Amino acid sequence: MLLMKDLFGNGLWMCRRLCDILVDPKEVIKDDWRTILPDLYLGNIKDAQDRELLAQHNITHILSIHDTAAPVLEDMTYLCISAADHSKQNLIQYFRESIMFIHESRLKGDGCLVHCVAGVSRSVTLVVAYIMTVTGRGWVESLAAVRAARPCAGPNLGFLRQLEEFENTELAEYRAWWTERYGKRSFNDAEEVQNLLNKKSSNNIGSSSSVPTNIPAALGTSHT
Repeated sequence: MLLMKDLFGNGLWMCRRLCDILVDPKEVIKDDWRTILPDLYLGNIKDAQDRELLAQHNITHILSIHDTAAPVLEDMTYLCISAADHSKQNLIQYFRESIMFIHESRLKGDGCLVHCVAGVSRSVTLVVAYIMTVTGRGWVESLAAVRAARPCAGPNLGFLRQLEEFENTELAEYRAWWTERYGKRSFNDAEEVQNLLNKKSSNNIGSSSSVPTNIPAALGTSHT
């Protein structure tokens, strides 16, 4: 099992190496919004105000999470969460309502855009938690799947710890709640995520600059 304490055991160099692996600054600049799953999109704050882009993808629901999150467009359905991109910010408390908001939008056949300011840390954390809940995947694989679609995705180190905590202490409970609430009203998300992981694996072959899907291996650590 992957433990965040193992990732940080070798000190500051390890932390910096993890940051390098998770986010390429050039990707943050050039990356645009991406489809993560059918009717689920990740983007930045500008994307959330682009009416043409929203209409093109049938986006009717926007999950906005940043310091000053508030509704912007009158004809959209919003879930606004005020949260800082800080390692001590608790995001787990928002997982359940975020998961419900995303999934119920998708059940209606409507697109849902999840965004923060850059579309890199806070919004990615919520989407990773959603994928973990609907597929049962761990945080490493779920983040790798998101990165296959949106390479700039990279939650801060505190949020990674929270995703690990969520996997170890609450994911089983969330899966039970999920099954009871939605039953068969779901999608082929497990297959979609596997396709993203296959894409990531294929793209990494023969590329020395590609980002590994296995974070511990990239750090040169081993886990049981």
